[in-house]
This record gives sequence, C-alpha cells and structure tokens, in this order.
Amino acid sequence: MDHPGPRDTYARRLAAWNLRAAAGRKVGNRLSWLRMGVFAAGAVLLWPVLWRGTLGWAWLLVPVAAFAATAVVHDRVIRRRRRAERAVEHYELAIARVEERWAGRGAAGEEFAGAEHPYASDLDVVGPGSLFQRINSARTLPGERTLAGWLCAAAPAEEVRARQEAIAELRDREDLREDLALLGEEVGRGVHPVALRAWSASARGLPAGWPAGGAAALGIVQSAALLWWAVSPVGGLAFVAAMVAAMAFVSVYRGRIGHVLHGAEHSSQELELLGQILARLERERFRAPRLERLRSALDSHGRSPSRCIARLARLVQIDESRDNLIFKPFAALGLVGAQLAFAMERWRAESGDAVGRWLDAVGEIEALASLAGFAFDNPGDPFPEIVSAGPTIEAEGLGHPLIPDGRNIRNDIRLGPSERLWIVSGSNMSGKSTFLRTIGVNVALALAGAPVRARRMKLSPLAVGACMRVHDSLQQGTSRFYAEIRRLRGIVDLAASSPPLLFLLDEILHGTNSHDRRIGAESVLRGLVERGAIGLVTTHDLALAAIADALGARAANVHFEDCLEGDRITFDYRLRPGVVERSNALALMKAVGLAIDECDSGR
Repeated sequence: MDHPGPRDTYARRLAAWNLRAAAGRKVGNRLSWLRMGVFAAGAVLLWPVLWRGTLGWAWLLVPVAAFAATAVVHDRVIRRRRRAERAVEHYELAIARVEERWAGRGAAGEEFAGAEHPYASDLDVVGPGSLFQRINSARTLPGERTLAGWLCAAAPAEEVRARQEAIAELRDREDLREDLALLGEEVGRGVHPVALRAWSASARGLPAGWPAGGAAALGIVQSAALLWWAVSPVGGLAFVAAMVAAMAFVSVYRGRIGHVLHGAEHSSQELELLGQILARLERERFRAPRLERLRSALDSHGRSPSRCIARLARLVQIDESRDNLIFKPFAALGLVGAQLAFAMERWRAESGDAVGRWLDAVGEIEALASLAGFAFDNPGDPFPEIVSAGPTIEAEGLGHPLIPDGRNIRNDIRLGPSERLWIVSGSNMSGKSTFLRTIGVNVALALAGAPVRARRMKLSPLAVGACMRVHDSLQQGTSRFYAEIRRLRGIVDLAASSPPLLFLLDEILHGTNSHDRRIGAESVLRGLVERGAIGLVTTHDLALAAIADALGARAANVHFEDCLEGDRITFDYRLRPGVVERSNALALMKAVGLAIDECDSGR
C-alpha cells in the first residue's frame, strides 16, 4: 500500500485539528454560559441568605464550589482549544510550504549571520524568503540558532553522517515533530538562552545552611505574632520584636536577595515551554546514536530535567505574584522574597550546571526536527553521499530547493582534484547566477545533514565563499567595485583554511575595464586553484573564457544560451560545454523599448 504524500498527511491532520478546535469553541461557549448561570444563581441566593435570613451561610458554598469547578474545567477546555488552533496554524503553514506559498511566513534568521558572512546573504540561506525561513520549525532560540549555525558552516564528514541518520529517523516521527511544534502557550520565539544559561552558571550570591532556614522561621514567627496580636493585646510586643528581627535579617542580605531574584526574572511561560519540551523528549527512545546521545544529555544525576525546570518556573511565578496588591502584604509578612531567593540558590546548586547541556540538547533536537520536516516534505530528495577525501562535488539533476518543480530546471556538476574550475559564460537572464546559487544552497543543505534537490550528489566537506550580492555604500563611502574586491580578499583568505573552499563568483570584477578585469580575474582564480579550492565564476566578458586555456586541465568553459525568435527571447536554462557564442544584450534593450542603432558602433 502506498504511503500518503506529505500534503495528504498534512491535510488529514489539519482536518482532525479543525474538528477539535471547533468542538473546543462550542464547549467553551457552553461553559461560559454555565459560569454566568452559576454566578447568577449565587447572586439570587444572596437574597434569602443576607436579607431574608431563611437560608444559612452554608448555602453560598454550593454556587461558589460550582463556579470554581466550572472555571477549572473551562480553563482546561480553553487550553485544549488553543492547542488545536495552534495545530491548525501549524498544518496550514505546512501545506503552504508544500505548495510553495511559504515565503514571508516565520522567522527569517538574519540575526544569526552578519553582513560579512561569506555566503549566507548571497545564497539566500537566511533572510526573507530564505532557506532558513523555509525549513525552520523551532520554538526556541537555541533551536533557531543551532539550525542557522548548521546552514552557515560546514561540518566534518562524520558529523554530517550522524545528522543524516538522526534526520532520517525523525522524518518518520510525525507525532513527535507535531508535539514539539505545539507544546506550551504562544510565547513568541521562546526561551532566551543566554540570560538563563548565565544566571544558572553564575556564582552563588547567598550562603547555604542556616540562613535559608532562618528566613523561613522568621516568616512563620512574624505571621504567628501578628495572629497572636489579633487575639491578645500582649501579642503586639511580640509582633514588633519579630518584625525588627525580620527587618534586620533582610537588611543583611537585601542586595544579594535582589540580585538573585532579578537574575531569575525569566518569563514563566518560556520556562514552561522549555519544561514541556524536555518532558516530551524524556519519554522518547531513539535508535540513531546522535539522538540517543542527545537524549542521554538530558539526564542529570537521576533528576528529571522537566521537573527541575518546572520547579524553577513555579518559583518564578510566585516571585512575579508578589507584585499583586492582594498578595503583597502577605508576601512581606512571610518573607516570601527572601525564601524564594534561597530556594532559587538551592536550585542553582542542584541543577544550574546542567542547564547549558539541556539548552544545547533541546536546540540540536529542534534543529534536527526542522530538517526532518523538510525531508518529509520532499520525499524525492536523497541524502547526499559524504566523502572525507576532497575537495569534490558531483551532482546529477541538481535543482534549486526554493524553486517550484514546474520552473526548476536541473543541471549536472562535477568538480574535484583534477578539474577545479568552471568558467560559466552566457547571455543575460540565461541562468548563470541561479546555477551558482543552486550549487551553493544545496551544499549548505548537504553539510547541515539534510537531503538535497538532486537525483544524486556526492561531496566532501567544503567551506563556501560567494561573491554575488555586493553593493556600494553611501554611509561607508565605498563603491561596488571596492566592496567586491574586499569580498574577494576574504574569499582568498578563506581558501587558506580548512576545509577546502568552494568559491562561487558572479560576474567577477565587472566594475572595471576589460583589460584590468582579465588580468585581475586570472590572478584571483589562479591563486584560488593553487590553494586547493574548487569553484565556478560567471562572466559576460568572453575574454575571460581564455583563462580556462591558461589553467589547462584544471579549468573548463561551460555556458548557458538563449534563443531569439523574432522579437522574443527564450531560455532553456540548460548548461552546455564550451563558450557561449552570442550575447542578447542589444536584443533585450530593444525588447524593453530602447532605440538601438547598431550602425552607431561603426561611426
């Protein structure tokens, strides 16, 4: 029996969650009316209880208890309805991704790669409409940061293979991926790891031992003294004495108590989300060694990470409630702030050293789940073969993963230790730049551990350097040509490091004259090849095609071409060997209505 495709699977789950959301809204509306009815019944009972005296006070307990029970049930129904509504949004986006309607929806990830990154912006790895935006399903910042980091840096061969095995397993764990996407309330982009990691690992600010017990004892004594004062005038003196002792104790530790409480002021919703993710992962057992290792990293001296996080979340919630006007006097009376600070210090002593490990594990599993979702969406995309020896990249039927299949023209590539450079010539709009981006973005996918858009692909770990999207800058006072040569310098420097470099250079040095371009381009390309790099360079200047002859067997010319049919130019976007034989620049200028007199060139 054939398995349903990703769209059918998502549509089936979307329909089921739509029914749950509709049922939740229906039941929720009924419970709202029931709560109003119970409240009204209680109000009616006030008449015989307070004014007529025909019923005792105990009768009021009935509507109070009924209202409280209804409120608890209503809250659970609301939570289930919200989860169903989040699931509906999740699967609507999943279907939009499969149908190529995803652009502009979700985090773009620009903050994870700076402007000087050697390829992230040039290849649309991050940013609006990027590979990251297409793939990312993480709920936490550690997950997003890990995913972006994998897409923006090559991993060693063994690491890539381990990720592939983990992604292949998670691809078939649809229920787990669904839960990770739906856990917790809507909290934006979730857990802020830097502050939580720093606070949990920082040095203790309060002493252990008797001071913690002293805070609890003083809170109890002060509260008991106030009650004694309420029933006996003699208790007033005892209350004053207890209050003085409490104030003296707090004054000794006030600064440190405030520092601990301030450092723990993370959103309770975010901690709740982290705790729920950890609890869900604690129930899983995995086959892939990478996933099993991450699952083992959650264990902490026999303590459940989710329970540890839940305990911290409760402490934070109580601390936040101290600002409530009703609770505030009772909190001051019981020295709740001091007790919370000592409790948080105990939590840090027991669990603080494990927080970083938990955040890293959650981040990696979310990144793997995002890539597994991408693999599930594209069942025809294979995992590439990762080889240790290189540099090498070979691919058959390579297409751009962000271009829909109906418009995605595929080509082959083969570069390695012998043939290291392709010089790609061709007319305007023929597909040269798209081909470079197709190669680069598939390499980013492959070395993150994901499947690629190809029939077959084999490559070694490669650092990627691209010069495709450079601009002038009024603020910095730099021309486009200067910005390009600065980028080229960075790519040349990158070729001296490990792993070997794959360079992708679009219209190299086209901001200068043909003579300087020819000499400069050959020097740059020769230097890259001699440093062990492989790559491609596109050009309109057919004089640069002679560079392949100068480099011998290490370089080859390939090209894209067009077909002029009357006033209409068509492209097939197919890569061919050799140098392009004609240009379409004048034809394009005529096509947009510019008057061109080709005889002018001879006057």
